[in-house]
Amino acid sequence: MKTLARTLITTLILGLTLSASAAERAATSAAKLRHVVAFKFKQSATNEQIKQVEDAFRDLKKKIKEIQDYEWGTNVSKETRNKGCTHGFILTFKSETDRDTYIDHPAHKEFGKLIGPVLDDVFVIDFWAKE
Repeated sequence: MKTLARTLITTLILGLTLSASAAERAATSAAKLRHVVAFKFKQSATNEQIKQVEDAFRDLKKKIKEIQDYEWGTNVSKETRNKGCTHGFILTFKSETDRDTYIDHPAHKEFGKLIGPVLDDVFVIDFWAKE
């Protein structure tokens, strides 16, 4: 009887452990690391220069395979809390390692050189998306 009880308890614990591990793997595989960037351009930046930045940022997805998704737009908020930022970008990564690869990637560094002369300020925040 004691052997049967031990076997049942061991089986139950093993089953719970395997279920928890499977749930963790599923949560991790569905996890999305969001990299949010907002740009404030210098007043001297021309529409052509801004368009060049928009195009170059979009093209990073073609050059850096770690970028899972890319979205962008211009500010349309009525709350007037944008602190001068007019452009918002959201990049999605599967992991912090992928995000770090993006940050260190030569294409990203080249993009930094392009935007440097026309950028007045930038805001960046990364977070793990939750529902």
